[in-house]
Amino acid sequence: MKLLVINNLASGYRDGAIYDYLRMIATDGDEICVRCTDGTTQISTLLSGAAGFDVVVAAGGDGTVAAVSYELANTGIPILPFPAGTGNLLATNLKSPLEPHALAAMTHSLRTLDFDLGEITAGGKTFGFSIMAGAGYDAAIMHDAKPAKKTLGAIAYFQAAIANAMTQKSKIRLVIDGKTVESEGLGVLLVNFSRIQFDIPITHDANARDGRFEVVILKAENAFGLIPALVAGILDRDGVHPDRTDSLEIYHGREVEAFADPPFQIQFDGELPDITTPFRARVLDGAACFVVSESTFNDLTG
Repeated sequence: MKLLVINNLASGYRDGAIYDYLRMIATDGDEICVRCTDGTTQISTLLSGAAGFDVVVAAGGDGTVAAVSYELANTGIPILPFPAGTGNLLATNLKSPLEPHALAAMTHSLRTLDFDLGEITAGGKTFGFSIMAGAGYDAAIMHDAKPAKKTLGAIAYFQAAIANAMTQKSKIRLVIDGKTVESEGLGVLLVNFSRIQFDIPITHDANARDGRFEVVILKAENAFGLIPALVAGILDRDGVHPDRTDSLEIYHGREVEAFADPPFQIQFDGELPDITTPFRARVLDGAACFVVSESTFNDLTG
């Protein structure tokens, strides 16, 4: 087996799990190429010649995996999202193991499925995302959680959510597949995979293989008004509690334009490009080929 490992040195806790994985996966005749970045070297540079490998291992947080996936979109090259960040939400959504030995075994099995990606354009720049993108309250949480992520982990997001309880409210205009929606709220989310920290599903029907986003307007006067939706998400962990209350206004679409007055800061998979609305986004159907566990493969194909 030939593996190309993209190792983001700046992600997560730098606990060395990727090196444990490499020791466990290596067998006679294997070729393993490790290319590292601390954010200085562009991931696109590190992916040179990726088509010559059996698997690309994206070791880092969700932003790292999204960057690798977007660069390899529609190539059919298998990608193993290696959870080396603080949140690792893609691993949560894919129900992938976190332990290096199990990830090594999963790689050797090489079960793959295609998933949608998102593409967002704002401020003259274009980015890819795998989980969700948004503007407003979620971006404020990502911004304020960043300094504490390495020490507090997922708790940093909860702390930031409380700190931004009285966050900005704006007039929102969305154009979803040509249809205009006007509302007010604390932010907008484009959901591809729906599960966030603590395995809570933001929405009930999100499907990262159906060619559309769930487009969510956060409807509340302040963040405390979103608590009913949070409680509904906690109750929906087993997938049998679809209601999200009036706290969320949910639509579906493939192409979305978003405008806010006053403007919202945007984020995608936890990355903060220091750009505000408006933005445009679209679904890239089945653009990412992810290595998945046997249980996930059977759940999604059976």
